[in-house]
Amino acid sequence: MNKVEFYKETGPREVFCGLTSIVWLHRRMPDAFFLVVGSRTCAHLIQSAAGVMIFAEPRFGTAILEEKDLAGLADAHEELDKVVNDLIARRPEIKTLFLVGSCPSEVIKLDLATVAEKLNKRFLGRVQFLNYSGSGIETTFTQGEDGALKALIPLMESTDEEKLLIVGTIANNVEDRFKKIFKNIGINNVESFPPRQSTDLPKIGTNTKVLFTQPYLSDTLRDLQHRGCEILYAPFPLGIEGSTKWLLAAAEAFKIPDLKVHEVIAPLANRARQAMESHKKILKGKNLFLLPESQLEISLARFLHNECEMNLIEVGTPYLNKELMEEELKLLPENTKIVEGQHVENQLDRVRKSQPDLVVCGMGLANPLEAEGIHTKWSIEMVFSPIHGIDQAADLAGLFSRPLKRNQILTTKTLATHK
Repeated sequence: MNKVEFYKETGPREVFCGLTSIVWLHRRMPDAFFLVVGSRTCAHLIQSAAGVMIFAEPRFGTAILEEKDLAGLADAHEELDKVVNDLIARRPEIKTLFLVGSCPSEVIKLDLATVAEKLNKRFLGRVQFLNYSGSGIETTFTQGEDGALKALIPLMESTDEEKLLIVGTIANNVEDRFKKIFKNIGINNVESFPPRQSTDLPKIGTNTKVLFTQPYLSDTLRDLQHRGCEILYAPFPLGIEGSTKWLLAAAEAFKIPDLKVHEVIAPLANRARQAMESHKKILKGKNLFLLPESQLEISLARFLHNECEMNLIEVGTPYLNKELMEEELKLLPENTKIVEGQHVENQLDRVRKSQPDLVVCGMGLANPLEAEGIHTKWSIEMVFSPIHGIDQAADLAGLFSRPLKRNQILTTKTLATHK
């Protein structure tokens, strides 16, 4: 492993909570419903993040905990039962209902696991109920997906069939392209988790080989290991380099020669390099500072340095699972500074001192930094955008080149106006 510099920080944090993951999970599994048990603030967060109007009929909602619930003056379990009964009566198409814990529900020790167990008995054969925590007290926002997938694993049946399982939510069109590439390589039995229908769960066992598309699924990894699955460790499929090594890891597990992989992906890689040129011209030589929020930071840093030639000042990450990230860490340049955790005031002081060309950070920090003349990119966009795969490399680079290009145009116009 390269001589990467590791640091750990604790203190005040600035991140979204795990409820945000509902925004991409409910799109992935249209037969599932996510019922947040939380406050009005939780409801406003989800609606704002998803951009959903109040009269729309989305596949998520909030069972509001009022002041009397928080004060223990009402039976929250009884009230939650009423909400669920009304919801199932109104939305009979729901096949899986996730009860999602929040900061308020955890503070009052609402036992959603017991609630889910009772509801499963009542609605047996009609709806399956699961629960997980989306609280932001101890987690960052992407870990909500980890909790949801962990809740689904006990429902997955066992099999001895050899297969490749792609784990982590990705856009449907990206999944289709991955499966086509795998088929061309010679891997035909490929399934995804989470599936496109919550009740169509893949079967798993000792002959299941698992490739992760997202780096924030530590609990999911452990539970799949406990079920006997073989974990394939590789860089994550971001950019040409990461995607190539990710595909090679799968090919090696299925005893397919590397040459076959390179033959299949060569046209894709050539087109991607050409498409990235215009973005690379803008990003090359620019200084980058990544604040911790999504756990994608290390993979993004590797892509932006190795393929876009940006300089890494500091790479922050909320949590560092070295088992999952080992192959990524090997690809980082010497002396890369990685900071796990956050003391937001200290990190902002380092940002101001280094004056980077671009800071990748949460929305809560972006506007204040922009006001100080420091250009930013919202890290949450990396989760909402289809960025995985070789043919998405230029789109991924474009997410970072656009703010620099925009600010360059605005600066030029401002100077012209003041002449």
